[in-house]
Order: sequence, then structure tokens, then C-alpha cells
Amino acid sequence: MTDMQLVPITRKQAREFVARHHRHSQPHVVEKFQVGLAKDGELIGVGVAGLPSARLLCDGETVEITRLCTTGERNAASMLYGALLRAARALGYARAFTYTLQSESGASLKASGWTLDAELDVPQTWDRPNRSRENSKAPLFGEPPAFKPAPRIRWRKELR
Repeated sequence: MTDMQLVPITRKQAREFVARHHRHSQPHVVEKFQVGLAKDGELIGVGVAGLPSARLLCDGETVEITRLCTTGERNAASMLYGALLRAARALGYARAFTYTLQSESGASLKASGWTLDAELDVPQTWDRPNRSRENSKAPLFGEPPAFKPAPRIRWRKELR
């Protein structure tokens, strides 16, 4: 039996944890809900769910796991994915999506029944010639990590 337990956390706690521990993503900007995972009273992981980043997936019945970050404890990622999916199901969502880099194995997603939905090229930005967005984003937690967009895998999980 594990000595890890799910704990409620604030948006601020989730963002700060991601800023300190995520190896390639900045803290999320918008979320629907979040959950923490603690061991011996110390936060060792967070999971965040929000609106889908792909506008065509924004149908009101879909949620995206936008961030999942742990300090590396065994089974922590699986526990957080499970908690987020149970919450999404309880809130009435029909499906969930999440993304990994193509260089990542996706082992915890495969083990918990997620299916590969799409292999995607380098993601585009929301910046467009007629509406620039690049210069309007001020970092929330200092300088963003050095991250170059990379090919990703989109994973899908049916909730109903």
C-alpha cells in the first residue's frame, strides 16, 4: 500500500509546482480543476484539467489534462490521472485528451487505458499575422523554461 494521498490544492499551488518541477512546460494559464498528491505532508505531484487547447475539440463535453507533473515517485502519475478522470466523469465530461512529447513513452497513459488518438507535428502558436499574441504574454512565474515546440502524441480516454 502506498503512503501517497490525493489532496486538494489551489490554482496558485498547482502553477507554482509546475513552474518548479516540470521539465519542459510552463505553468498552465487556464484550468477547470486541479488535484495534488502528497507524501508525508509534502506535495509531490499535481494534475490540472482545463479546456481543450485544440478549438475543434471544445465541444462542451471534452476536457484536457493540461499538466501532470510529479517529483518522480512511483505510480504518482497514474494516481493523478485516475483522480482527474474520476472528477471529469463526475462532472459529466464524455471524453478526455492529453498530450505527450513523441520522445516520451506514455507508459502511465497506456497502463491506464488511454488510446493513441493522433501523432502531431510541431504545434502551432495562437499568433497570427492579423492578431499577434506572442508579445502579449508576460511570464507569470519568471522566465519561461527554454522549450522548443516538438512533435506530440494526443491521447484519448472515453469517460462514458
